[in-house]
Amino acid sequence: MDSAIVVGAGTFGASLAWVMAREGIAVTLVDQFEPGDARASSGGESRLYRCSHGLEADYTRMAWRARTLWRELEAATGEELLLERGVAWFAHREDGWEAASERTLRACDVPVERLSVEDAARRFPSFAGDDLEFVLLEPEAGAVRAARAVRALVRAARDEGAVVKRARAAPADGAILLDDGTRMEAGVVVWACGGWLQDLFPGLVSLRVTCQELLFFDGGPAWAADTVPAWVDYDLAAYGTSDLDGLGVKAAPDVEGPPLHPDAPLPPVSAEGEAAARGYVQRRFPALARAPLRDGRCCRYELSPDSNFIAAPHPVQDGVWIVGGGSGHGFKHGPAMAERVVRAMRGVGELPAHFGLHERQVARSLRTAGSGA
Repeated sequence: MDSAIVVGAGTFGASLAWVMAREGIAVTLVDQFEPGDARASSGGESRLYRCSHGLEADYTRMAWRARTLWRELEAATGEELLLERGVAWFAHREDGWEAASERTLRACDVPVERLSVEDAARRFPSFAGDDLEFVLLEPEAGAVRAARAVRALVRAARDEGAVVKRARAAPADGAILLDDGTRMEAGVVVWACGGWLQDLFPGLVSLRVTCQELLFFDGGPAWAADTVPAWVDYDLAAYGTSDLDGLGVKAAPDVEGPPLHPDAPLPPVSAEGEAAARGYVQRRFPALARAPLRDGRCCRYELSPDSNFIAAPHPVQDGVWIVGGGSGHGFKHGPAMAERVVRAMRGVGELPAHFGLHERQVARSLRTAGSGA
């Protein structure tokens, strides 16, 4: 594999371009948007970085490997991308997602702490945990500055020799056809187009593109401290961060939102979405109950039925690969996922069977109890 075209410059595609370019592959990265565009599922200000995936050790190890690669990207670009504030998981029972994650994290030698509810409360400016059994803390987790990270990946790929083109592309018998009529070929063509994959490969890729609402509250200076962790409430399908970069305290209901075609404009946040977020923070962080709303934004998820990623060769077209299905938890994995995919392309590594282009059954989500079985 001496040449490649990657279509799609989200976390998976931009990471692939960076990894390929670092390995000496002549790669062209094509995207219809500028890197980090909010319309893509990798856009926006931040994404959680965490290694907890229940009993799924493979995802846990991949997330931990991604941490090393994000740090290498920071060193290469001079950008501060990974904010290690910790991630706190709110456990409603002793035998739930959090307990399973703890066992897996320890088995994979990923730092983790089990906190009492009282100890966890001291880490937040306001906290109510009377419904919790314990709190699982990943001290070296946190958040990734998402749009900045995508732009850094693209810049680093270009610095390693990658060519970056802005154009919309469509499949053309193993090649790509740009919207200006240009046909491009390479030894490998990777389609990493997020929510557009289902339209580009109907009958082969099954994805649902949904609209997700993000609310940002003005919590005051205490919530901007770098000691305040991000958090996930798996059973109540909610997550958020402290006030990062002055944007406000992020609180996001994580139930699956309504369908939204990838080409459709992002709508404004709904009154129902704000009410859901306010209802949650009133329950968990009481001092935020009446906090002013600083901002509200929508983003997209591209969800596979079982929330596993997609990474597999096209069943008919030699040299064509399909990569996507981030399912609301893919961003942090980008560089490590790319590393694995490139190894598989070279024939020196294997990808898990659950990344394949097979028919998938709805299964328990790797993100939240708000989706899946």
